[in-house]
Formats: sequence, C-alpha cells, structure tokens
Amino acid sequence: MKKTSLIKFFIILFAVIGFIFTSCKKDKTNEEVTDTTSLQQLSKDETDIQSASDEGMNDANDVMAHGSTKSLNWLPCHATVDSASIVDDTITYTITYNGLNCIGNRSRTGTIKVKRNINTPWYQAGCKVYAQFINFKITKVSGKSITINGTKLFENVSGGLVLNLGNGSTSTVIHKVSGVILATFDDTSTRTWHISRQRTFTGIFPNQVVMTTDGFGTESTYSNLEAWGINRHGELFYSQINQSVVHKQTCNWDPVSGKIIHQIPGNSKSVTITFGYDDNNQLVSFSGTICPTRCKLDWLKNSHTGTLYIQI
Repeated sequence: MKKTSLIKFFIILFAVIGFIFTSCKKDKTNEEVTDTTSLQQLSKDETDIQSASDEGMNDANDVMAHGSTKSLNWLPCHATVDSASIVDDTITYTITYNGLNCIGNRSRTGTIKVKRNINTPWYQAGCKVYAQFINFKITKVSGKSITINGTKLFENVSGGLVLNLGNGSTSTVIHKVSGVILATFDDTSTRTWHISRQRTFTGIFPNQVVMTTDGFGTESTYSNLEAWGINRHGELFYSQINQSVVHKQTCNWDPVSGKIIHQIPGNSKSVTITFGYDDNNQLVSFSGTICPTRCKLDWLKNSHTGTLYIQI
C-alpha cells in the first residue's frame, strides 16, 4: 500500500514540475515575442523630435518672413530676436528662448541661429537657409523634455510665404528640411538622427494652416525616408513615410493622419504608425473639429505581430 502511494506521489510530483517548467518557458517566450518597448520608444521619440524641430523651424520661418528686427510685428512668445549680425553677404537671425510657447503647452530654452544670403529674400523660390540649433530644449507640461543640437538646411522650394496663404496670391508653400541633429532625451541618452523632410503648407493663415510632411531621403536600400539613425536602445533604424503625415495648426501641429513605418532590420522588427485616433482608439474624421490624441501601432517582430495604441 505504501509502495503504491509512493509511486503515485512521484507521478504527481513529476507532472507538477513538468507543468511549471512548460509554463515558465511559455511565459518567457511570450514575453520575448511581445516585448515592443524599443518600437514604442522609437515611435514616441521620433514624434517628439519632429514636433520639437518643426516648432523651432516654424518660428524661424515666421521671423524670416517678417524681415528685419525693426519691422517685426510678430515674435515667438517668450523669445527675443536679434538680426543685427551681418557679415559680408550673410545675415544672421538669432532667436533666444526663455519660456512657454504661445499656446502654453511647452517651455523652450536655448537658441536657434538662422543664416541666409542677404541678397536672397526668403520668399524667393530656391532660397536656402541654415538653421543651427544650440541647446534648443523643449519641455512639455508633463515634465518630459528633449534637447536638440545640430544644423539643418532649410529650402523654400516653391517660393512664397506661409503668412500669405489664403490671400488669393498664395495657395501652397513647399519647404525642404535636411540635416543631422543630436537629440538628448530626459534620461540623458543621446542619439544622432538624419532628417530629410518635405513640408507642404496649405490652408488659410494665420489660424487654419495645414502642414503635410513627406520623406525624400535615401539610405542603403531604403527610400522615402524622413529620418534614420540610432535610437536610444542603440539600434539602427529607418523611418519611411508611406502615406503623407498631416498636421493641423488647429490641433497644435500634432499629426492628425498619415502613416510612418519604423524599421529596425538588425533585430527583424518594424512598426507601422497610423495617426488619427481618439482616446477610445477610434478614427477621428479629418474634416471634423476633434483633434486626435492617439496613434495605432501595428508591430512585427520576427514572425509575430500585434497592435497597440499610444498617446501622441
């Protein structure tokens, strides 16, 4: 009787051990498969960097459009502008930030220096401007921050000024932005990103402007790139726009529609970001007055796939 009981005990014990081992192995596999941390972080970082960079470039665009300091009727909020520096044929506009932007959702510090040929006005098609970001730091009201250093080439492809949109003489303004920036995140990690974006402005100035972004960069076997480089996890990435990303001024320049694919070939993973969702993960009508707050991430890791939603 005792021998039979002992045999049953060992059978049950081995069964329990086998179940625990299998469960642990399964949990570990699922954890590895569904670990999309770096994809989510890359998606968030790319949006934050573009938003910070675009905000500075929009300020530079407005400053150049208004001409010299003496004729400026517009200034970025909590910023000073000095365009007194003229050396040979180059004029330099220096924008120094010291507080909240005009809508009060971000605080800015640091400097942007914008240089152009004094004989080539910004409204002229083909005018090229160099914008140097010097410790340009944007801090959200949530406390999250990003600091940008580097230089961008800013070209007015179409000619015309954004401030003239909708007045009968100007319906579209096209800018190209390219360069290399060093981004420092709030966890002190630093990464170098290449930028190649075309921004098309339409709508009515001053409050109904729409900005459509496309990528024109090429690197390795990738095209339509709007950014590429090393993410904060040390992974080489490529970001392609396969459906123009649209930003509305009425939505604080946040993306309201479009798709970006972030690819990390070294680890066989990618994520497709679709913009335009609300807090209930429902698509928002582009023509409506509600601004999207979330975006959808369709991720691929090896042969595994999934979908999740994050705040923009």
